[in-house]
Amino acid sequence: MSDFFRQFGGSVSKQLKAQYEQSDNWRDGCFQNLEHTTLGGNLFDFPRVIYKQLTNRSIRQPQRPLPIQPFDRAAFIAPSEECKFIWYGHSVVLLRMQGKTLLIDPMLGPDTSPIAPIPTKRFSENTLDLIDDFPEIDLMLITHDHYDHLDYSSIQKLKQKTKRYFVALGVKRHLVSWGVKADSITEFDWWTVRDFENINITFTPTRHFSGRGLTDRFKTLWGGWALKSTKEKIWFSGDGGYGKHFKEVGRKEGPFDFAFMECGQYNDDWHPIHLFPEEAVQAAMDAGVKKAMPVHWAGFALSYQHTWQEPANVFMEAAIENQLDYAIPALGELRQISSVMQEEWWTKFK
Repeated sequence: MSDFFRQFGGSVSKQLKAQYEQSDNWRDGCFQNLEHTTLGGNLFDFPRVIYKQLTNRSIRQPQRPLPIQPFDRAAFIAPSEECKFIWYGHSVVLLRMQGKTLLIDPMLGPDTSPIAPIPTKRFSENTLDLIDDFPEIDLMLITHDHYDHLDYSSIQKLKQKTKRYFVALGVKRHLVSWGVKADSITEFDWWTVRDFENINITFTPTRHFSGRGLTDRFKTLWGGWALKSTKEKIWFSGDGGYGKHFKEVGRKEGPFDFAFMECGQYNDDWHPIHLFPEEAVQAAMDAGVKKAMPVHWAGFALSYQHTWQEPANVFMEAAIENQLDYAIPALGELRQISSVMQEEWWTKFK
């Protein structure tokens, strides 16, 4: 089988479908959001959306590649009383928590449209090579199966150094089809809780969708991750539009010391399934977040509606207006969750 066809991942067998049907979130042949959600647009809008996606690329991506700070292994694995992390653009976060290394949504490939005739290239170069310097990954966390979060080329390099996988319900079949050992993968439904090396991990709901091809839409679940130790609570919101679930996450799992909030790739055509920056700030406050960081930007130009810098600029303005503490580190920069905001690095690039 060629790599092109492998990109689609595993198919839904009768046995797997029977397993998914046991979930309270599976109805009418697929997974469902908690509240009515449209994906935006219709068949007649498709040519208009494609046209817009192919235009104005000069303002939707930086004019030169965004640099990534080199990985300092010794500093990353050095003992620390609090969680530290490195963000690699879009939604890729490398965490060090309770002496363990966690990696979230490791899409480090060069193209987030590997099955499309026109590539969507990454803003930074040679990002797959970053994996060579990473330490052993104690746990990989995957929020959902979209190409900008679950990448075949990245998994091929990472599976040699990853011990365990916690993934959204349904994602296991993709990983197994790519050669990951089935017994190393644990699937999560919404509100499923597991303990991992003194970290309590809960899969939290989002308002989104899933699928890697024409026939598997809504056939895997989507969500975020709440990570709790005896000293701190961290939340990775996951992709998804604004909704009532943010307050529920806060009631059940919060308040949070730090949160990675989806903020980027938004536009009016799919407003129900992605957060605008002001909504990302509001969602963080709904969930009881003390300090928030925008992710899902600075990696790819997936929306025609905003410049590549806008998510950070508007998020920062909204956070200041609402007196929410925030952080926006540079790509590859090692940070502790208590670190103070530094320079607005993204403003130095056109």
